[in-house]
Amino acid sequence: MTDPLVGRLVDGRYEVVSRLARGGMATVYLAVDRRLDREVALKVMHPHLAEGAGGLDFVARFRREARTAAKLAHPGLVAVFDQGVDGETSYLTMEYIDGVNLRRRITDLGALPLGEALSVAEKVLDALSTAHRAGLVHRDIKPENVLIALDGRVKLADFGLARAVTEVTSTTTGTVLGTVAYLAPELVSRGESDARTDVYACGVLLYEMITGSQPFTGTTPIHVAFQHVNNDVPAPSDSVPWLPVEVDDLVRALAARDRDERVPDAVAALALLRRTRAGLDEETLERRADVPGSPLVDEPAPADGASSDDQETARFQTRAGATVALPIGLGLPAAGEVIAVEPRAPRRRGRTAAVVTTIVLLLAALGFAGWWFGMGPGSPTTVPAIAGSTQEAATSALDAAHLKAAFTEAFDATQPEGLVVSTDPEVGTQVSRDTTVNVVISKGPDWVAIPAGLVGMTSEDAQAALTAAGLAPSVDGHRNDDVAAAGTVLSATLPDGTAADPTSAKATRGTTVSLEISDGPAPVVIATITGMTADAATALLAKDALTLTTTEAYSDTVAAGVIISQDPPPSTTMHRGDSVSAVVSKGPEPVEIPTVPYGATLDDATKMLEDAGFKVNVEKASPFLRLNRVIGQNPSSGQAPKGSTITITIT
Repeated sequence: MTDPLVGRLVDGRYEVVSRLARGGMATVYLAVDRRLDREVALKVMHPHLAEGAGGLDFVARFRREARTAAKLAHPGLVAVFDQGVDGETSYLTMEYIDGVNLRRRITDLGALPLGEALSVAEKVLDALSTAHRAGLVHRDIKPENVLIALDGRVKLADFGLARAVTEVTSTTTGTVLGTVAYLAPELVSRGESDARTDVYACGVLLYEMITGSQPFTGTTPIHVAFQHVNNDVPAPSDSVPWLPVEVDDLVRALAARDRDERVPDAVAALALLRRTRAGLDEETLERRADVPGSPLVDEPAPADGASSDDQETARFQTRAGATVALPIGLGLPAAGEVIAVEPRAPRRRGRTAAVVTTIVLLLAALGFAGWWFGMGPGSPTTVPAIAGSTQEAATSALDAAHLKAAFTEAFDATQPEGLVVSTDPEVGTQVSRDTTVNVVISKGPDWVAIPAGLVGMTSEDAQAALTAAGLAPSVDGHRNDDVAAAGTVLSATLPDGTAADPTSAKATRGTTVSLEISDGPAPVVIATITGMTADAATALLAKDALTLTTTEAYSDTVAAGVIISQDPPPSTTMHRGDSVSAVVSKGPEPVEIPTVPYGATLDDATKMLEDAGFKVNVEKASPFLRLNRVIGQNPSSGQAPKGSTITITIT
């Protein structure tokens, strides 16, 4: 039948060219964006998802998740261009990828070469790392959502859709939606998911690429889910004996049944995969398991930015890859209580009996599941609010909720000793009956001794002392100080602002102690003090906390008491508390006064005194005599400053 959307113009912009794939949640079309003149993958949500009481909630969540996914930018993620509603049609437009998905690659080839399998997983984890850093969980990692372009690029699709559908379905019907072959145990049994849920699916995906088959198969979704919850994913080397133990360890780390033992997120998983691959030789990387493919001639290969769940549903019995709805908090029975019937080749005779037998087994399993989840041990209960209770009261409350308790003690600064601090699972979480709840009982605050003498220590010594005491040093500031040397602690304070002093304060282990560190005296620029008196220079330098050290020297040009020179010179940068040296003038140096002979001529006397560095003043004894002979000198002997005046008397 012709698809009614083919040929239509969606939202006045997207011209639908052809249908590419139909899945459990959406149908994907090749369309042309008339506004930007480019090919896009148009994903149209199935109308039933927007119907009923949860319809509006789904549409709102769908839009919100689409916006979140559109913010992710990574070459390994299928880009989300647009989302909108045209009448009753909710749609996404995404990057169109011309190629095939990983499901088709595995179907055609069987097991992939080890190097190719690790390369695909690396690119998926690299793309997933961007989402995990942004706090976004995919929750539907599977081969149908891993697209391989014709040029070899690997793209991860469908961020946000599975999350939106699952959350609405969980709210309205009590079920969780997902591809059962890749669902992590915690998602099946408790409806919980985080980054580790995606890591588990990547581990199963890697197992399937290496071995050519999924770790768990069965005739019904509940059989497969049962195995995920109750069995560890087998080592790939069980099926492919030549695989090195490092590959087994990698798959075991990614697909650990207990999520606390699993790699925490795609970032860590990517680092582990790269280390593992770096340790393998090229010959091993080129090998592949002897598992042939079975190309599907009549199956169109998805070539778009989305999955194709319908093809998986058609082949569920052989690969258990269908997207299905399972009850949240699926407390599956213990190992051995449900028998998984493996698929067998069809027979001409007894076909009706085989069908009847299968139906009976399915009805029995569904009936058992109904009792288990409705009234039996698998029926849900809620972790009660026991924070602040005593251990005895907590035990009673958990018993009343049909839960078991495992108590541990831990230091806690908020709850007094002996009272409940927290629970795992958290209060209000819906779990199966007889689930063990880990309860932490307070041992009271974990007081530690604050080291003495922090102020005055070097920064390195103070931080080492605080770390050794179990406290967290933090250098939160620097300032100049005229006394404390650079690099020493000026102050140490606790978060409440009190001084970190063992005589007046207490602190719990891990408390942050803020340290303020001295940068030493502040820098200052030296002023010009040459030509000033020593007293004036001392007063000027004191304004910058500088001191003056003086020496004296004779000067024929600088008056006594005035600074001749300074060291360091003006405009030099020093620090407060430093000393400036200066040379202060003692005036001209004193010299011996020559004695002019009595009767010497005026010219001879003048020359003798001037040659000695003195000035000459001439006085006449009588205005009437003009002999110009020296008859007196004042002073006539001794010492006098160079340049001073000597008076001579002549006749």
